[in-house]
Amino acid sequence: MWVEVHGSGMEEFDKFTQSAPIKHVPRMVGDGLLSSDAVRPILATLVEEMTDGIAIAQRLGANSPLLYVNEAFEQLTGYSRNEVIGKDCRYLQGSERDQQTIALIRSAIEAAEPVDATLRNYRKDGSAFWNSLSLRPAWVGEELFYVGILRDVSAIRQAHTALDLVANLDGTTGCLNRQSFLLAAEEHFGMHTDATLLVLKLDVIEFHDLNTGYGFEVGDALLCETGRRLRDVGAALVARMGANEFALAFELTEESCAEAIVSAVTASLAADFIVAGANVALRFAIGYAIDKLTGGAISLIRNAGTALRAAKSDPLGGPRRFRGSDHEQARRRLRMTRELKSAVASDEFVYHFQPQVDLLTGEWLGAEALIRWNHPLFGSQLPGSFIETAERSGLLLDLTERALTTVATFARRVNAHRDKALRFSVNVSAGEFLQHDMAEMLHGVLSRTNAHPTWLTLEITEGMFLSETPGVMDAFERLRQIGVGLSVDDFGTGYSNLRSLETFPVTEIKIDRTFVSEFSTRPSRKVIVRAIIDLGRALGLTVVAEGVETEAQRVMLGEMGCQVGQGYLFGRPTDADVFATSLAGMESRGSDEV
Repeated sequence: MWVEVHGSGMEEFDKFTQSAPIKHVPRMVGDGLLSSDAVRPILATLVEEMTDGIAIAQRLGANSPLLYVNEAFEQLTGYSRNEVIGKDCRYLQGSERDQQTIALIRSAIEAAEPVDATLRNYRKDGSAFWNSLSLRPAWVGEELFYVGILRDVSAIRQAHTALDLVANLDGTTGCLNRQSFLLAAEEHFGMHTDATLLVLKLDVIEFHDLNTGYGFEVGDALLCETGRRLRDVGAALVARMGANEFALAFELTEESCAEAIVSAVTASLAADFIVAGANVALRFAIGYAIDKLTGGAISLIRNAGTALRAAKSDPLGGPRRFRGSDHEQARRRLRMTRELKSAVASDEFVYHFQPQVDLLTGEWLGAEALIRWNHPLFGSQLPGSFIETAERSGLLLDLTERALTTVATFARRVNAHRDKALRFSVNVSAGEFLQHDMAEMLHGVLSRTNAHPTWLTLEITEGMFLSETPGVMDAFERLRQIGVGLSVDDFGTGYSNLRSLETFPVTEIKIDRTFVSEFSTRPSRKVIVRAIIDLGRALGLTVVAEGVETEAQRVMLGEMGCQVGQGYLFGRPTDADVFATSLAGMESRGSDEV
């Protein structure tokens, strides 16, 4: 709004300074005091030469027309005095009249109180700048004036913004980091307890293998592209919560929208990821939770994480919505972890041994060592009930070394007086294999137990053999140099990579029990088993068939050229003493027959 104001601006400033009271501390000059009137003439020059913008406005009803601006104000805003005198200072706000600080300024002016605020203003050329504004009221009789000091703090604001980005954003993906996501969720949604929120968490499946196989540069590029796709699905918040875990938050107009949003997120990640050096089809485990915010955003985020853990245990099951029963499963995992720690400390684990037999002669050639937990309350527990928890908690690394020591000690006991030594195999997961220096560990175990390295074989799943990075290859080579055997467990059920059988120094492949058990019902299984046997024989590898339960299966495998069998037909897993006794009985019967 324009208000009729006469004069050049400087004249108005002179009138203001002449009428306005000046608060100052008198200064001694000679034998007298310098009077207020003597100071007034220098104020105009002083204010005019200040580097901060100065503006004086008079409060007239709902408006505050400008009476004076100094040269620094002109330079800061790009407007000349003639263009702004008589104009309400709101014009600097452009179209952004809804900034929160403007309400603060308006309230202070209405109460005739001082106020300091920072807001975004616009110059004459349309460029924005951050204005640190200090307003002070001055009464002249019954009239209210405001003196404003303006300072351009854009550079400082940009520096703070940059620091905020460093503090709040993940450097690789540009998404929020974990802490910022948690704080932003509470701040963004905390005031709307009646709102319905969808929190979705997802994890890149087998991301560790991708990093190992392709290198960290490709891994980071895949994470960056994942973050970009997720930011495009319209979530209120997107964050990278961990190494390969992301989270999204959506405010829902109604709960029925959730399934469509989850489907849209899934679809955004379905296309192959094309990055420098790789074309990768990523797989994701997804968990999500939907609820009113009565319990707070953090509780809902925690529920989504619980659902994600359930989804990861069934990666083919698709996105998993949080269920009340998931809490009980989470509590069981926590209890299991505590009990496992105690079990490791108390050495409650033993090994049972299942014989591996020459399919033609029936001679015992060795055994697979199978871990059992002697739980003080529930008795003997199979590995399926605790291995996943042990691996997730890091306890499996301790178990592996103890297991190898136990099996090596038993192998020395069994082979002490044998002409032909039995070989004992131990299952080792890919995760612990990568985290341990397995060759160094085995060297230490063999030194402590005086066991011969050829008595031991490490069974590793097919997925481990997909990686051809130098570190993994070096680990296999060192193990073979020591003399320890390497077996590909459950061959044919995973990502079979036939070239890896030639590249890696493996000594054995094991045919999964499902192929053997379905001989009679699925003829195609015979074709696959025969192909595996022929492949192993051509490469000079020992082939072991698991799950042999009938004499017909033994005969058929023998006719196909399979050397070794393992299964209930030859014996169930038994503890060390029973195994040793059974072995002695087998050898005794063999010598009687001779």
